[in-house]
Amino acid sequence: MGDTIISTVEQKLIEGQAIEAIRGCYDPEIPVNIYDLGLVYDVAVNETGEVSVTMTLTSPHCPAAQSLPRDVEQRVKLVPGVTGVTVKVVWDPAWNPSMMSEAAKLELGF
Repeated sequence: MGDTIISTVEQKLIEGQAIEAIRGCYDPEIPVNIYDLGLVYDVAVNETGEVSVTMTLTSPHCPAAQSLPRDVEQRVKLVPGVTGVTVKVVWDPAWNPSMMSEAAKLELGF
């Protein structure tokens, strides 16, 4: 019994819903979701519904270093059609404020 293959349309739908789920994650020290902060570099969905999230943190010493990736994983797992989630935290490129969305910059006064 093999894995069910999903269409690229379904993959894009899951990707969009995963991003919306990630927008529910906040760095406890910053009142903007981590997606709009620019901490999520990539969200990819493969043909079997597995989601891979590549993200960073504002700093290697971030107090939420353990909890944020786990929160992302838990939220994305709840998206219909997701069969598995891998969250990879990377430090290159290093995050900087220019990576924030325009909405996040406005909210934080940049």
